[in-house]
Amino acid sequence: MLQRVETIEALRAARKALSGRVGLVTTMGALHEGHHSLVAAACAENDAVIATIFVNPMQFAPNEDFAAYPRSMEQDLAALEKAGVEIVFTPTPDVIYPQGFQTFIDFEIVSKGLEGGHRPEHFKGVGTVVAKLFNLTQPDRAYFGQKDAQQVVVIRRMVRDLNFPLDIIVCPTVREADRLAKSSRNVYLNTEERQAATVLYRALRAAADAYEKGERLPATLRLVAREVLEAEPLAQIDYVAVNDPRSLIGLHDVTEQPMLLSMAVQIGKPRLLDNCLLPWSLNDSKGLTATLGA
Repeated sequence: MLQRVETIEALRAARKALSGRVGLVTTMGALHEGHHSLVAAACAENDAVIATIFVNPMQFAPNEDFAAYPRSMEQDLAALEKAGVEIVFTPTPDVIYPQGFQTFIDFEIVSKGLEGGHRPEHFKGVGTVVAKLFNLTQPDRAYFGQKDAQQVVVIRRMVRDLNFPLDIIVCPTVREADRLAKSSRNVYLNTEERQAATVLYRALRAAADAYEKGERLPATLRLVAREVLEAEPLAQIDYVAVNDPRSLIGLHDVTEQPMLLSMAVQIGKPRLLDNCLLPWSLNDSKGLTATLGA
């Protein structure tokens, strides 16, 4: 039976009662199939699983509406119980950040480009809360999704630099039937925008096809993806980038090493993210875990 805990003391007591290998899935709730895939992987590979549901105010910029973030606690709890999760931690902000809180996790290179360029304080908030959750839950493995590729690289950097004794497992992006990446933001798309949003996957595939035909120049791969995006009138491109998937340093020269192709595109209200590893064959859990941020 799922045990819901809301305080640090209750979480520590519940964690102490677990035995064997423990997996962790951190979420902000509003769970969709992408989250469920992480939970399923954690349940399959560990003796017990802890999930967290916490809408983290620290990773929201002043222009982002923290209060409007979708929440569906009862449905989320039911889904986690059905999946076989043992403990779910659902703290309030004052539990995670008590009065006088003043210690933060910050990053250098890995947090500065891509999403870090658009949301400069975002990864400070992500790193701080994830460090706290790792410390509180003491997992053997933690599960994250490919769709938030930069987050994976940032967290792996933190795990190495601060010597957290756990493994980071990366699961592939879960997609709709038309290949749009699952995201809580998708609910904000109207019918026309929803159809237009499939352009992100088509852009990734176009670059992947070029790669498979022998193209290795990052600028050309970016251009191939951008041209597909530009053909969609509703797509407002924020960036299309090709980076080293381990360091997130931008790539410019021809290379046979793996590449991370990332994009952020505004369609209607939501800003949509998607990415893939090149070559395409690396976009499974084995390839992602071995490559992304490794």
